[in-house]
Amino acid sequence: MSTERIHPVVLSGGSGSRLWPLSRAGYPKQFLPLAGENSMLQGTMQRVAGSQFAAPLMICNDEHRYVVAEQLRTAGITANRIILEPIGRNTAPAVAVAALTLLEQQEDALMLVLPSDHVIQNEPAFHAAIAQAEKAARQGHLVTFGITPNKPETGYGYIQQAEELSVSGVHKVARFVEKPDFDTAATYVASGEFLWNSGIFLFSAKQYLDELKAHHPKMVKACQAALELAENDLTFCRLNKEAFANSPSDSIDYAVMEKTTHAAVVPVDMNWSDLGAWSALWDITEKDSDGNASHGDVLLHNTRNSYVHADHALVAVTGLDDVIVVATDDAVLVANRDNAQDVKKIVDTLKEQGRYEHTLHTTVHRPWGNYRGIDLGERYQVKRISVKPGEQLSLQKHYHRAEHWIVVKGTALVTCGEKEFLVRENESTYIPMGEVHRLKNPGKVELELIEVQSGGYLGEDDIVRLEDGYGRTQ
Repeated sequence: MSTERIHPVVLSGGSGSRLWPLSRAGYPKQFLPLAGENSMLQGTMQRVAGSQFAAPLMICNDEHRYVVAEQLRTAGITANRIILEPIGRNTAPAVAVAALTLLEQQEDALMLVLPSDHVIQNEPAFHAAIAQAEKAARQGHLVTFGITPNKPETGYGYIQQAEELSVSGVHKVARFVEKPDFDTAATYVASGEFLWNSGIFLFSAKQYLDELKAHHPKMVKACQAALELAENDLTFCRLNKEAFANSPSDSIDYAVMEKTTHAAVVPVDMNWSDLGAWSALWDITEKDSDGNASHGDVLLHNTRNSYVHADHALVAVTGLDDVIVVATDDAVLVANRDNAQDVKKIVDTLKEQGRYEHTLHTTVHRPWGNYRGIDLGERYQVKRISVKPGEQLSLQKHYHRAEHWIVVKGTALVTCGEKEFLVRENESTYIPMGEVHRLKNPGKVELELIEVQSGGYLGEDDIVRLEDGYGRTQ
């Protein structure tokens, strides 16, 4: 067995629309603490933090770059690199970029490809499966991890396993199967030959690229160009948008695994879930004597086999069975548990109507901290702003609004025109319309303030950045 470490490649490009309204495009499920105290991204990283693993390589959406960096920082994890996708092209091109990057660092690099939004409750079983898969991968196999099914599930793809390879516990793949109907899924589970497709892979970076060159040479060429023309932005590597857009969009399964003659699978029972719907969260959450799983300030009466999530205010449910209730401060979802997959259709409708609720929470995360909408009316808006110690907003101005700032915690260093001054707790200041200004937290505790905006237009695009420490222009 080689002593070379395995390189985790963590894919963080999903939007998690089936877990709306908690998960949204601007802050999707991988950044949320849905299955514990840490976010799902942090949990994924911590599962591969042992001595047998190298520093993780991150692939994420350009819009999420600061959230990813902050979650890594708070988890005490240093990434090999954070590569930014300027446009979504599915998993095959993302992994191609990762493979090209790793080959520059190590000729025989093995890469463990991990979605960032999965839950694995039996980590020893996962690590044992990785050890088996590593042996097969070093023999030239492209290995996927198949989950031992415990019920007919129509939300997952399936893998039919064939004969065992020379590596104990690793099987040749007979075929991949699309998401089946219930009766077909029941037949698969009863046969004992089929596994759920987890979307986790372990293979040589060189082997993956060789397969991709054989079947999708245009994809490899586009990814190479996107890397060659990439820009280094602070701690990030930003792929060239025009070059990356030339890549076909395809998944690892379709582009490589279904075409290669070297596909292998490790069956593993590790209490896995991709949390593809609220019903999946009900499955893995501890329940009361009536089969209910709940989170937050929840009151239940005469209710059974339900999942109720209260993000802020009290949520009370009575006389309902088999329901999903999720309440945030700007949206409430009520669904039958059997129809949990249909939440995506609600999100699609929100997109069609041009509503913000599919994209943003009332709390919006920025590299310097966050802000949360409190009230919105005609010609005014109220926000709560939190700035991390040592961080500052851009030097900026607004053409259509004035701002009043009231500090409720910490101390603010304010630039307003030619003046620079401190504003302490229970003090306030005023930023006139059109005035150049900046807000900074010079202290060692979180700065919190209430901002009251007033004016004829209050959109977030009414901002002219004159100087910014985070590489933003708008």
